[in-house]
Amino acid sequence: MSAARELRVELGARSYPIWIGAGLLGHAAAWRGSIPGRHVLIVSNEVVAPLYLERVRAQLHDVALSTLVLPDGEAHKTLDSAARVFAALAALGASRDACIVALGGGVIGDLAGFAAACWMRGIAFVQMPTTLLAMVDSSVGGKTAVDLAQGKNLVGAFHQPRAVVIDTDTLATLPLRELRAGLAEVIKYGALGDAQFFAWLEQHAAQLLAGDADITASAIAHCCAQKAGIVARDETEQGERALLNFGHTFGHALETVAGYGTLLHGEAVAVGMCLAAQLATRMGLAAASDAARLQRLLATCGLPTALPAGLDTDALLATMRLDKKNLSGRLRLILWRGIGAAEIVADVDAAAIRAVLA
Repeated sequence: MSAARELRVELGARSYPIWIGAGLLGHAAAWRGSIPGRHVLIVSNEVVAPLYLERVRAQLHDVALSTLVLPDGEAHKTLDSAARVFAALAALGASRDACIVALGGGVIGDLAGFAAACWMRGIAFVQMPTTLLAMVDSSVGGKTAVDLAQGKNLVGAFHQPRAVVIDTDTLATLPLRELRAGLAEVIKYGALGDAQFFAWLEQHAAQLLAGDADITASAIAHCCAQKAGIVARDETEQGERALLNFGHTFGHALETVAGYGTLLHGEAVAVGMCLAAQLATRMGLAAASDAARLQRLLATCGLPTALPAGLDTDALLATMRLDKKNLSGRLRLILWRGIGAAEIVADVDAAAIRAVLA
C-alpha cells in the first residue's frame, strides 16, 4: 500500500477522517478503529461486490459480519431497498453500536447512510466509495437519501460517517463512462469556487481521462478538502453548502424526467452546469465566454453539454419546483458570476428558466 493522504472533516465531536490512497481496502490498520461494536453489515451492489467485497470481509474477521448485495443503479435507490437493509440488520441482530460499511458508488453510499441514520435512530457507518463521483462528492458530508418517483433524494437525513476510505486502486476497474461522469463533479468544484483549480483541470484533463494515478489522487484530495471545509462551516446546508449543488437542480430534474438510469448522475450534472451557466449569462450575471469555457472542458472530458432531445419542458420545470433549495414555492438556483464565483440566486424567473430549457 502506498502512503495514504489524510484529511479531516471538522465537526467537533463528530469529526472524521478521509483517507486517500492505493490499496486501502485491504489495509485495515488505517480504518478498522472507525468501526465500533461487534455487528457489521457490508452493503454493496452486484457490480462492486465480486471485485472488492472479499477484500473488505477479510479485514473484519473479528466481528459478527453480514453482507447485503443489491442490484446496481439509481433505479434501486428506493425505500424498498432501504427496507432490505433494515431486514438484513434485523437478521444480524444489530444493536445501536452496530456499523454499516457502504462499499460502492454514490447510490450505495446514499442508501446505506440513510439506513444507518434510521436504524435505532442512528448507527455508525463508514463510506468506502469505489467510483470517482462518490469519492469526490457524495461520500463526504453526511447527506444520505433515497429517491421517489417524484424526484431525487426527497427522503433523507444528514448523518455523518465515521470515516471515508478512498482506495484509488478501485478506479482501475471503473468503466470509462463512469470515470467521465465523476469528472463532472470534479469540474464542479472549480466552477463553483476555485478558478485556479478549474485552470489546472483544463491543463490536466487528458491525464485524468487516462487514469494518471498521481494526478487523479491530487484532484480527489483537492475536491475532498474543498468540500470538507464547506461542510465544516455549513453542515446542514443553510447557506454556503448549497453552492455544492451547482448544476444539480437542472441535473436532478433531467434524471427524473428522462428516467433514472438513462443518464448517469455526473452526465446530468454536466448538462445542468451548462444550463445554469447559460441562465446566468441570460440574466446578465456572467460573461458568455465563461459558459463557453465550461462547456469546452466538459466536452473535452467526453461529457454531454446539452439537453437530450424530446424532454418535456413543463415536466422539467415542474420537477425543478420540488428541489429542496426552493423556499415557499419560489425557485432558488445556484448560478454564478463566472468561473469560481457561484452564488445562490432567489426568485429566479420561471420564464427565463423555460427559455434555457427550450
